[in-house]
Amino acid sequence: MKQRLLALDVLRGLTIGCMILVNSPGTWAHIYPPLSHSPWNGLTMADVIYPLFMFMMGMSMYISLKKFSFALHKALFLKIIRRTLLIFCIGTFIYATATFLKTLRTASLQPDFAGNPWKAAFASLAHVRILGVLQRLAICYGIGSLLVTTIRHRYIPYIIAFLLVAYYGVLLVGNGFEYGPGNILSRADLSILGISHICNDRGIDPEGVLSTIPSIAHVLIGFRFGKICLETSDMKDKLNRLFLYGSIGLIAGFLLQDLCPLNKKVWSPTFVLVTCGLSALLLSILLWYIDVTKTYRKTSLFTIFGANPLFCYVLSEILYILADYLPLQEQSLHEILYAGLSGWLGDNAFASFAYAFLLVVVVWLFGAYLYRKKIYIKI
Repeated sequence: MKQRLLALDVLRGLTIGCMILVNSPGTWAHIYPPLSHSPWNGLTMADVIYPLFMFMMGMSMYISLKKFSFALHKALFLKIIRRTLLIFCIGTFIYATATFLKTLRTASLQPDFAGNPWKAAFASLAHVRILGVLQRLAICYGIGSLLVTTIRHRYIPYIIAFLLVAYYGVLLVGNGFEYGPGNILSRADLSILGISHICNDRGIDPEGVLSTIPSIAHVLIGFRFGKICLETSDMKDKLNRLFLYGSIGLIAGFLLQDLCPLNKKVWSPTFVLVTCGLSALLLSILLWYIDVTKTYRKTSLFTIFGANPLFCYVLSEILYILADYLPLQEQSLHEILYAGLSGWLGDNAFASFAYAFLLVVVVWLFGAYLYRKKIYIKI
């Protein structure tokens, strides 16, 4: 089990590093195509990073809840609720920090601003985005954990199928693949959350209310693969199952894309199948090289991120926000660093990549310190 968990840590660490790289460019105007999300239908490398992390969260759910024999009792229920709320609040704190500092900096740089910049910054907190990356993780973890500790596991595949099919039906009747405010996803977000509390991409929030439904199925699929990894004793059988089921998901998703387009912002059922299939195949490759052939043993480069994934992700977001909006002067630290890199490297896209890579290195150094001190920040 230790080796299997090592492979999982490597994959989790690789994912966190890629998430930071994708989310932290020097400028959004100059990004290499693989690091840019698909505008609507389609799939890029950047699009598979977040769902890969959700897939692994499902696997981690199996590992952690197995200790409790998947039996829900008061102490476990309170633990699940506490962790769900804490992750959700951390995600909200990140958005609140960005909203507060952005308003404060904007107001402070306007010489004719009428009023107190600090009051304006505090007032802006009434318009913080409610749902987002960590918030979706929290909701899916909470609902997924309660499901797998209250129902028999043989019913989980049926629940996954029901969630995906029912969601596809919602998309069909509600113009779910329209890139605009007529989309049922947009109408639901505006009705439930309000325009000031969403990430407004033509009226659509990529982590909105209805698209959380297939995300729960996504985590449950990861949970099922976690069962394969822990309950299948023979490594050959384990790899065969990972490869077989991963290939089935990948092929099925691509074959069905004419009926149900691959779309991250919608989190379409085919997107779930393809990204879960890719996740399973990538995991099988790592298990092969790390645990079977032992070809790749120097894993600390990735396990440093994987040992404290949530801390490293949150740290990267906070550092990126602080560089964007502090100090309260004409040029931010972000702008100064990117301008320096662009002038030195002479290529805007490469300078943008270098800025993101520099942040990856900084966060890795923090993670390396914790790893060396054997400090694991758990929630």
